[in-house]
Amino acid sequence: MMQSRPITGCRVCGRAGLMPILDYGRTALANRFLRESQLAEPEPTFPLRLCLCQSCGLVQIDETVDPDVLFQDYVYVTGTSDLAVKHANGLARRITERYQLGPRDLVLEAASNDGTVLKAFAKNGVRAIGIEPAANIAARALADGSETIAAYFGVDTAEMVRDRAGPAKVFLARHVLAHVPDLHGFLRSAARCLTDDGVAMVEVPHLLPFYENLEFDTVYHEHLCYFSVRVLQTLGTLCGLEIIDAENVSIHGGSVLVTFQPAGGPRFPTAAVERMLDREVEAGLDRPEPWAAFARQASDSREQLMGELGWLNDRGFRVAGYGAAAKGMCLLSFHGIGSDLMPYVVDKSPHKQGLYTPGHHLPVKHPDVLLEDRPDVVTILAWNFANEIVEQQAEYRRRGGTFLLPLPVPRFIEGPVVKPVRKAA
Repeated sequence: MMQSRPITGCRVCGRAGLMPILDYGRTALANRFLRESQLAEPEPTFPLRLCLCQSCGLVQIDETVDPDVLFQDYVYVTGTSDLAVKHANGLARRITERYQLGPRDLVLEAASNDGTVLKAFAKNGVRAIGIEPAANIAARALADGSETIAAYFGVDTAEMVRDRAGPAKVFLARHVLAHVPDLHGFLRSAARCLTDDGVAMVEVPHLLPFYENLEFDTVYHEHLCYFSVRVLQTLGTLCGLEIIDAENVSIHGGSVLVTFQPAGGPRFPTAAVERMLDREVEAGLDRPEPWAAFARQASDSREQLMGELGWLNDRGFRVAGYGAAAKGMCLLSFHGIGSDLMPYVVDKSPHKQGLYTPGHHLPVKHPDVLLEDRPDVVTILAWNFANEIVEQQAEYRRRGGTFLLPLPVPRFIEGPVVKPVRKAA
Protein backbone atom coordinates (compact mmCIF):
# COMPACT_ATOMS: atom_id res chain seq x y z
CA MET A 1 0.00 0.00 0.00
CA MET A 2 1.24 3.48 -0.87
CA GLN A 3 2.43 5.38 2.20
CA SER A 4 3.30 8.69 0.53
CA ARG A 5 4.19 10.11 -2.86
CA PRO A 6 5.59 13.41 -4.13
CA ILE A 7 3.35 15.53 -6.36
CA THR A 8 4.41 16.36 -9.92
CA GLY A 9 2.48 19.61 -10.28
CA CYS A 10 0.39 22.21 -8.45
CA ARG A 11 -2.71 20.82 -6.74
CA VAL A 12 -4.90 23.55 -8.27
CA CYS A 13 -3.52 24.48 -11.70
CA GLY A 14 -1.30 21.47 -12.41
CA ARG A 15 1.80 23.50 -13.29
CA ALA A 16 5.17 21.92 -12.52
CA GLY A 17 8.18 23.64 -10.99
CA LEU A 18 7.01 24.53 -7.48
CA MET A 19 9.26 26.96 -5.60
CA PRO A 20 10.46 25.67 -2.19
CA ILE A 21 9.73 27.99 0.75
CA LEU A 22 10.61 26.04 3.89
CA ASP A 23 11.98 22.51 4.30
CA TYR A 24 11.06 20.76 7.57
CA GLY A 25 12.97 17.57 6.72
CA ARG A 26 11.52 14.14 7.39
CA THR A 27 9.05 14.40 10.25
CA ALA A 28 6.64 12.14 12.11
CA LEU A 29 2.90 12.53 11.55
CA ALA A 30 1.62 15.29 13.81
CA ASN A 31 -1.47 13.41 14.98
CA ARG A 32 0.09 9.94 15.29
CA PHE A 33 0.45 9.78 19.06
CA LEU A 34 2.10 6.69 20.50
CA ARG A 35 1.30 4.25 23.26
CA GLU A 36 4.14 3.36 25.60
CA SER A 37 4.42 -0.07 23.97
CA GLN A 38 5.14 1.60 20.61
CA LEU A 39 8.06 3.73 21.77
CA ALA A 40 10.65 1.05 20.97
CA GLU A 41 9.27 0.48 17.46
CA PRO A 42 10.52 2.33 14.36
CA GLU A 43 8.40 5.45 13.84
CA PRO A 44 7.44 6.35 10.26
CA THR A 45 8.55 9.76 9.01
CA PHE A 46 7.80 11.55 5.75
CA PRO A 47 9.26 14.50 3.83
CA LEU A 48 7.65 17.85 4.64
CA ARG A 49 8.38 20.83 2.42
CA LEU A 50 6.35 24.01 1.93
CA CYS A 51 6.25 25.31 -1.66
CA LEU A 52 4.71 28.07 -3.78
CA CYS A 53 3.12 27.70 -7.20
CA GLN A 54 4.25 30.82 -9.01
CA SER A 55 1.51 30.32 -11.60
CA CYS A 56 -1.70 30.36 -9.51
CA GLY A 57 -0.27 31.32 -6.10
CA LEU A 58 -1.20 28.17 -4.15
CA VAL A 59 1.04 27.49 -1.14
CA GLN A 60 1.24 23.74 -0.60
CA ILE A 61 3.37 20.83 0.53
CA ASP A 62 4.84 18.65 -2.20
CA GLU A 63 4.23 15.23 -0.61
CA THR A 64 0.92 13.40 -0.16
CA VAL A 65 0.65 10.85 2.65
CA ASP A 66 -1.97 8.14 2.16
CA PRO A 67 -5.20 9.41 3.84
CA ASP A 68 -5.78 5.99 5.40
CA VAL A 69 -2.45 6.38 7.20
CA LEU A 70 -3.39 9.86 8.40
CA PHE A 71 -7.00 9.36 9.44
CA GLN A 72 -7.45 5.69 10.27
CA ASP A 73 -7.29 6.25 14.04
CA TYR A 74 -7.73 9.99 14.46
CA VAL A 75 -7.31 11.74 17.81
CA TYR A 76 -8.49 15.30 17.12
CA VAL A 77 -11.98 15.85 18.57
CA THR A 78 -13.68 19.23 18.03
CA GLY A 79 -15.82 19.13 21.16
CA THR A 80 -12.86 19.14 23.57
CA SER A 81 -12.31 22.87 22.91
CA ASP A 82 -14.74 25.35 24.46
CA LEU A 83 -13.78 27.90 21.80
CA ALA A 84 -14.48 25.45 18.96
CA VAL A 85 -17.90 24.63 20.40
CA LYS A 86 -18.74 28.32 20.80
CA HIS A 87 -17.66 28.98 17.21
CA ALA A 88 -19.78 26.08 15.93
CA ASN A 89 -22.88 27.34 17.73
CA GLY A 90 -22.43 30.87 16.39
CA LEU A 91 -21.75 29.65 12.86
CA ALA A 92 -24.85 27.44 12.78
CA ARG A 93 -27.02 30.26 14.09
CA ARG A 94 -25.72 32.76 11.50
CA ILE A 95 -26.10 30.35 8.59
CA THR A 96 -29.61 29.39 9.69
CA GLU A 97 -30.66 33.04 9.84
CA ARG A 98 -28.85 34.15 6.69
CA TYR A 99 -30.36 31.46 4.46
CA GLN A 100 -33.64 31.16 6.38
CA LEU A 101 -33.21 27.46 6.97
CA GLY A 102 -36.05 25.42 8.39
CA PRO A 103 -36.92 21.80 9.23
CA ARG A 104 -37.33 20.89 5.55
CA ASP A 105 -33.87 22.12 4.61
CA LEU A 106 -30.75 19.99 4.75
CA VAL A 107 -27.23 20.93 5.77
CA LEU A 108 -24.52 18.49 4.68
CA GLU A 109 -21.18 18.76 6.44
CA ALA A 110 -18.02 17.09 5.15
CA ALA A 111 -15.50 16.02 7.79
CA SER A 112 -18.05 16.54 10.53
CA ASN A 113 -15.76 15.09 13.24
CA ASP A 114 -17.64 14.40 16.48
CA GLY A 115 -20.83 16.16 15.33
CA THR A 116 -20.26 19.43 17.20
CA VAL A 117 -21.55 21.50 14.25
CA LEU A 118 -24.32 19.00 13.45
CA LYS A 119 -25.66 19.36 16.97
CA ALA A 120 -25.52 23.13 16.67
CA PHE A 121 -27.77 23.03 13.58
CA ALA A 122 -30.12 20.59 15.31
CA LYS A 123 -30.56 23.16 18.10
CA ASN A 124 -31.75 25.57 15.40
CA GLY A 125 -34.29 23.07 14.07
CA VAL A 126 -32.34 22.18 10.92
CA ARG A 127 -31.54 18.66 9.79
CA ALA A 128 -27.81 18.12 9.37
CA ILE A 129 -25.97 15.07 8.09
CA GLY A 130 -22.25 14.56 8.53
CA ILE A 131 -19.69 12.74 6.42
CA GLU A 132 -16.69 11.75 8.54
CA PRO A 133 -13.79 9.60 7.25
CA ALA A 134 -12.29 8.70 10.64
CA ALA A 135 -14.28 5.64 11.68
CA ASN A 136 -13.57 6.04 15.40
CA ILE A 137 -14.72 9.68 15.39
CA ALA A 138 -17.80 8.92 13.25
CA ALA A 139 -18.81 6.22 15.70
CA ARG A 140 -18.52 8.71 18.55
CA ALA A 141 -20.78 11.17 16.71
CA LEU A 142 -23.38 8.48 15.98
CA ALA A 143 -23.39 7.37 19.60
CA ASP A 144 -23.99 10.99 20.57
CA GLY A 145 -27.05 11.23 18.31
CA SER A 146 -25.61 13.02 15.27
CA GLU A 147 -26.58 11.61 11.88
CA THR A 148 -23.19 10.64 10.47
CA ILE A 149 -21.90 8.53 7.59
CA ALA A 150 -18.44 7.04 8.01
CA ALA A 151 -16.86 7.76 4.61
CA TYR A 152 -14.67 10.15 2.66
CA PHE A 153 -16.64 12.86 0.91
CA GLY A 154 -16.66 12.54 -2.86
CA VAL A 155 -19.02 12.07 -5.81
CA ASP A 156 -20.27 8.65 -4.66
CA THR A 157 -21.00 9.89 -1.14
CA ALA A 158 -22.64 13.08 -2.44
CA GLU A 159 -24.97 11.11 -4.72
CA MET A 160 -25.77 8.60 -1.98
CA VAL A 161 -26.80 11.37 0.42
CA ARG A 162 -28.78 13.15 -2.29
CA ASP A 163 -30.66 9.93 -3.12
CA ARG A 164 -31.31 9.22 0.54
CA ALA A 165 -32.09 12.69 1.95
CA GLY A 166 -32.49 15.00 -1.05
CA PRO A 167 -30.31 17.95 -2.13
CA ALA A 168 -28.67 20.16 0.46
CA LYS A 169 -29.47 23.83 0.89
CA VAL A 170 -26.06 24.29 2.46
CA PHE A 171 -22.91 22.25 2.01
CA LEU A 172 -20.40 22.97 4.76
CA ALA A 173 -16.71 22.06 4.81
CA ARG A 174 -14.86 23.44 7.81
CA HIS A 175 -11.10 23.00 7.94
CA VAL A 176 -11.11 19.99 5.64
CA LEU A 177 -10.30 21.34 2.17
CA ALA A 178 -6.63 21.65 3.08
CA HIS A 179 -6.63 17.91 3.83
CA VAL A 180 -8.06 16.86 0.45
CA PRO A 181 -5.74 15.45 -2.25
CA ASP A 182 -8.35 15.82 -5.03
CA LEU A 183 -9.50 19.42 -4.66
CA HIS A 184 -11.38 19.51 -7.96
CA GLY A 185 -13.27 16.29 -7.25
CA PHE A 186 -14.21 17.52 -3.79
CA LEU A 187 -15.69 20.84 -4.93
CA ARG A 188 -17.42 19.32 -7.97
CA SER A 189 -19.03 16.78 -5.65
CA ALA A 190 -20.13 19.61 -3.36
CA ALA A 191 -21.78 21.36 -6.30
CA ARG A 192 -23.63 18.18 -7.31
CA CYS A 193 -25.33 17.77 -3.94
CA LEU A 194 -26.80 21.30 -3.77
CA THR A 195 -30.30 22.61 -4.42
CA ASP A 196 -30.63 25.08 -7.31
CA ASP A 197 -30.27 28.00 -4.88
CA GLY A 198 -27.92 26.20 -2.50
CA VAL A 199 -24.49 27.36 -1.35
CA ALA A 200 -21.23 25.65 -0.52
CA MET A 201 -19.45 27.21 2.45
CA VAL A 202 -15.77 26.42 2.92
CA GLU A 203 -13.84 27.51 6.01
CA VAL A 204 -10.06 27.30 5.78
CA PRO A 205 -7.06 28.86 7.51
CA HIS A 206 -6.40 32.03 5.52
CA LEU A 207 -3.02 32.46 3.87
CA LEU A 208 -2.83 36.16 4.74
CA PRO A 209 -2.65 35.79 8.56
CA PHE A 210 -0.56 32.64 8.03
CA TYR A 211 1.98 34.88 6.30
CA GLU A 212 1.61 37.98 8.48
CA ASN A 213 1.73 36.13 11.82
CA LEU A 214 4.49 33.67 10.84
CA GLU A 215 2.31 30.61 11.42
CA PHE A 216 4.84 28.13 10.08
CA ASP A 217 3.88 25.64 12.80
CA THR A 218 0.56 24.96 11.04
CA VAL A 219 2.45 23.11 8.28
CA TYR A 220 2.13 19.34 8.67
CA HIS A 221 1.31 16.36 6.48
CA GLU A 222 -2.48 16.60 6.89
CA HIS A 223 -2.45 20.19 5.59
CA LEU A 224 -1.70 19.79 1.92
CA CYS A 225 -2.68 23.37 0.98
CA TYR A 226 -2.73 26.89 2.43
CA PHE A 227 -5.36 28.97 0.66
CA SER A 228 -5.76 32.57 -0.33
CA VAL A 229 -9.17 33.79 -1.49
CA ARG A 230 -7.65 34.37 -4.91
CA VAL A 231 -6.64 30.70 -5.20
CA LEU A 232 -10.07 29.58 -3.99
CA GLN A 233 -11.61 31.79 -6.65
CA THR A 234 -9.46 30.10 -9.31
CA LEU A 235 -10.29 26.64 -7.96
CA GLY A 236 -14.00 27.39 -7.80
CA THR A 237 -14.05 28.58 -11.41
CA LEU A 238 -12.41 25.32 -12.51
CA CYS A 239 -15.14 23.41 -10.65
CA GLY A 240 -18.19 25.38 -11.87
CA LEU A 241 -18.52 27.52 -8.75
CA GLU A 242 -18.22 31.23 -8.06
CA ILE A 243 -17.43 33.04 -4.81
CA ILE A 244 -20.21 35.27 -3.49
CA ASP A 245 -18.88 36.06 -0.01
CA ALA A 246 -15.72 35.94 2.09
CA GLU A 247 -15.74 36.46 5.85
CA ASN A 248 -12.83 36.72 8.26
CA VAL A 249 -12.99 34.18 11.10
CA SER A 250 -10.69 34.48 14.10
CA ILE A 251 -10.47 30.77 14.94
CA HIS A 252 -7.29 28.73 14.32
CA GLY A 253 -5.02 31.73 14.04
CA GLY A 254 -7.04 33.49 11.35
CA SER A 255 -9.40 31.74 8.95
CA VAL A 256 -11.72 32.73 6.14
CA LEU A 257 -15.23 31.45 5.44
CA VAL A 258 -15.78 31.50 1.67
CA THR A 259 -19.25 30.99 0.20
CA PHE A 260 -19.68 29.57 -3.30
CA GLN A 261 -22.74 29.19 -5.49
CA PRO A 262 -23.02 27.35 -8.81
CA ALA A 263 -21.76 29.60 -11.61
CA GLY A 264 -24.54 31.91 -12.76
CA GLY A 265 -26.51 31.43 -9.53
CA PRO A 266 -29.03 33.91 -8.10
CA ARG A 267 -26.75 35.87 -5.75
CA PHE A 268 -24.27 38.69 -6.44
CA PRO A 269 -20.80 38.78 -4.80
CA THR A 270 -20.49 40.98 -1.72
CA ALA A 271 -17.99 43.83 -1.50
CA ALA A 272 -16.05 41.78 1.07
CA VAL A 273 -14.74 39.50 -1.69
CA GLU A 274 -13.04 42.32 -3.57
CA ARG A 275 -11.65 43.84 -0.38
CA MET A 276 -10.03 40.58 0.62
CA LEU A 277 -8.59 40.02 -2.85
CA ASP A 278 -7.08 43.51 -2.75
CA ARG A 279 -5.42 42.84 0.61
CA GLU A 280 -3.86 39.64 -0.72
CA VAL A 281 -2.51 41.41 -3.80
CA GLU A 282 -1.02 44.13 -1.61
CA ALA A 283 0.78 41.51 0.50
CA GLY A 284 2.23 39.88 -2.62
CA LEU A 285 1.26 36.36 -1.60
CA ASP A 286 1.76 35.03 -5.14
CA ARG A 287 5.34 36.33 -5.42
CA PRO A 288 8.53 34.60 -4.22
CA GLU A 289 10.12 37.55 -2.37
CA PRO A 290 7.67 37.70 0.57
CA TRP A 291 8.01 33.94 1.08
CA ALA A 292 11.80 34.13 1.11
CA ALA A 293 11.44 36.68 3.92
CA PHE A 294 8.94 34.37 5.65
CA ALA A 295 11.51 31.55 5.67
CA ARG A 296 14.20 33.84 7.14
CA GLN A 297 11.82 35.00 9.87
CA ALA A 298 10.89 31.40 10.71
CA SER A 299 14.57 30.56 11.15
CA ASP A 300 15.09 33.64 13.36
CA SER A 301 12.04 32.76 15.46
CA ARG A 302 13.36 29.24 15.99
CA GLU A 303 16.71 30.58 17.19
CA GLN A 304 15.00 32.96 19.61
CA LEU A 305 12.76 30.30 21.13
CA MET A 306 15.58 27.78 21.47
CA GLY A 307 17.69 30.50 23.08
CA GLU A 308 14.90 31.28 25.54
CA LEU A 309 14.32 27.64 26.46
CA GLY A 310 18.06 27.08 26.78
CA TRP A 311 18.39 30.10 29.08
CA LEU A 312 15.61 28.78 31.30
CA ASN A 313 17.05 25.28 31.36
CA ASP A 314 20.57 26.48 32.22
CA ARG A 315 19.21 28.34 35.27
CA GLY A 316 17.13 25.47 36.57
CA PHE A 317 13.70 26.67 35.51
CA ARG A 318 11.30 23.84 34.72
CA VAL A 319 9.27 24.18 31.52
CA ALA A 320 6.18 22.24 30.42
CA GLY A 321 4.10 22.49 27.26
CA TYR A 322 0.36 23.05 26.97
CA GLY A 323 -1.52 21.75 23.97
CA ALA A 324 -0.85 18.49 22.12
CA ALA A 325 -2.44 19.95 18.99
CA ALA A 326 -0.88 19.19 15.61
CA LYS A 327 0.61 22.69 15.38
CA GLY A 328 2.35 22.10 18.69
CA MET A 329 3.81 18.86 17.40
CA CYS A 330 5.03 20.68 14.30
CA LEU A 331 6.66 23.35 16.45
CA LEU A 332 8.42 20.74 18.60
CA SER A 333 9.68 19.00 15.46
CA PHE A 334 10.78 22.14 13.62
CA HIS A 335 12.70 23.35 16.67
CA GLY A 336 14.00 19.94 17.74
CA ILE A 337 12.60 20.34 21.26
CA GLY A 338 13.03 17.18 23.33
CA SER A 339 12.55 16.06 26.90
CA ASP A 340 15.71 17.86 28.03
CA LEU A 341 13.98 21.22 27.47
CA MET A 342 10.33 20.19 27.92
CA PRO A 343 9.80 16.97 29.92
CA TYR A 344 6.06 16.72 29.24
CA VAL A 345 3.03 18.28 27.60
CA VAL A 346 -0.46 18.65 29.06
CA ASP A 347 -3.68 18.57 27.07
CA LYS A 348 -7.37 18.75 27.89
CA SER A 349 -8.29 15.93 25.49
CA PRO A 350 -8.69 12.56 27.25
CA HIS A 351 -7.95 10.92 23.88
CA LYS A 352 -4.34 12.12 24.05
CA GLN A 353 -3.64 11.83 27.77
CA GLY A 354 -1.45 8.85 28.58
CA LEU A 355 0.06 8.81 25.09
CA TYR A 356 3.37 10.15 23.80
CA THR A 357 3.96 12.89 21.26
CA PRO A 358 5.09 11.90 17.76
CA GLY A 359 8.75 12.40 16.98
CA HIS A 360 10.11 13.38 20.39
CA HIS A 361 7.97 11.09 22.58
CA LEU A 362 7.05 13.51 25.35
CA PRO A 363 4.35 12.14 27.69
CA VAL A 364 0.94 13.83 27.43
CA LYS A 365 -0.65 14.47 30.82
CA HIS A 366 -3.83 15.95 32.28
CA PRO A 367 -3.71 19.75 32.85
CA ASP A 368 -4.20 19.18 36.60
CA VAL A 369 -0.54 18.14 36.66
CA LEU A 370 0.39 21.82 36.39
CA LEU A 371 -0.94 22.47 39.90
CA GLU A 372 0.72 19.35 41.29
CA ASP A 373 4.11 19.76 39.61
CA ARG A 374 4.11 23.58 39.37
CA PRO A 375 6.57 24.09 36.51
CA ASP A 376 7.99 27.60 36.37
CA VAL A 377 6.97 28.23 32.76
CA VAL A 378 4.30 26.69 30.53
CA THR A 379 4.87 27.14 26.80
CA ILE A 380 1.50 27.40 25.05
CA LEU A 381 1.96 25.19 22.00
CA ALA A 382 -1.72 25.52 21.04
CA TRP A 383 -1.37 29.31 20.86
CA ASN A 384 -4.64 29.71 18.92
CA PHE A 385 -6.42 28.74 22.14
CA ALA A 386 -4.15 30.83 24.39
CA ASN A 387 -6.92 32.93 25.94
CA GLU A 388 -8.98 29.83 26.74
CA ILE A 389 -5.96 28.04 28.24
CA VAL A 390 -4.88 30.98 30.39
CA GLU A 391 -8.43 31.45 31.67
CA GLN A 392 -8.74 27.77 32.56
CA GLN A 393 -5.39 27.83 34.35
CA ALA A 394 -6.07 30.87 36.53
CA GLU A 395 -5.08 28.97 39.67
CA TYR A 396 -1.71 27.98 38.17
CA ARG A 397 -1.06 31.66 37.43
CA ARG A 398 -2.22 32.70 40.90
CA ARG A 399 0.40 30.37 42.38
CA GLY A 400 3.15 32.07 40.40
CA GLY A 401 3.17 30.18 37.12
CA THR A 402 4.14 31.94 33.90
CA PHE A 403 2.96 31.35 30.33
CA LEU A 404 5.21 31.66 27.30
CA LEU A 405 3.83 32.23 23.80
CA PRO A 406 6.28 30.85 21.20
CA LEU A 407 5.18 32.67 18.02
CA PRO A 408 5.82 34.79 16.08
CA VAL A 409 8.57 35.57 18.62
CA PRO A 410 8.74 34.12 22.15
CA ARG A 411 7.14 36.37 24.74
CA PHE A 412 5.71 36.03 28.22
CA ILE A 413 2.04 36.78 28.62
CA GLU A 414 2.35 38.94 31.72
CA GLY A 415 4.23 42.23 31.73
CA PRO A 416 7.05 43.26 29.39
CA VAL A 417 8.95 40.72 27.34
CA VAL A 418 11.68 39.92 29.88
CA LYS A 419 13.19 36.72 31.18
CA PRO A 420 11.80 35.47 34.52
CA VAL A 421 14.17 36.06 37.39
CA ARG A 422 12.27 35.15 40.55
CA LYS A 423 14.13 31.85 41.00
CA ALA A 424 17.33 32.52 39.14
CA ALA A 425 20.40 31.04 40.76
